[in-house]
Amino acid sequence: MAQIPHAEAYPKVFRLQGGARAEISPLDEKDGEALLAFFRRVPEEDLYYLKDDVTNPEVIREWTTKIDVERAIPLKTVVEGEIVADGTLHRSRAFARRHIGDLRILVDPKYRQKGLGRRLIQELLDIAVELDLYKVIIDLVPTREGSAMELVEGMGFVHVATLSGGIRDYYGDYKDLMTFEVSLSDRETWWKS
Repeated sequence: MAQIPHAEAYPKVFRLQGGARAEISPLDEKDGEALLAFFRRVPEEDLYYLKDDVTNPEVIREWTTKIDVERAIPLKTVVEGEIVADGTLHRSRAFARRHIGDLRILVDPKYRQKGLGRRLIQELLDIAVELDLYKVIIDLVPTREGSAMELVEGMGFVHVATLSGGIRDYYGDYKDLMTFEVSLSDRETWWKS
């Protein structure tokens, strides 16, 4: 079975802005209940944009018992015994696109603006380098994810495309979907403060 590169280096401990101790590690099968509790704390409006019904225990059981790191590498962040963020590096099954990763990050609203999203992205980009990926993309909705856009641009991501009306939001309105990408050739770019 495939492993996450340098899995032995986890968990990694760091401090959030404000001083709280956080720990990043790969998601595993024992995390089902904690992951479900995390998703149930996230506002319904945020969950609307996800591909699966993550408040369904069966979906979470599938996610945690059938982890396939050839397709997706999931990391969790734990603070005071609770999962407070989930980040995943997705890889295409198509050979022609195996060189590009796709990031998906979700942070508990209580822990946003504390450096957690940045740290998760940094860890996932380091993994992408170890997997010999060429670049990583992330899709964001500018009308609701302005802070995330500022974050990724500050980490070296560049806006490469806008799909006009590419998302139908929680309220039924069509919104633009913007794609950002980062080349993995310069690690210092995404690790600078």
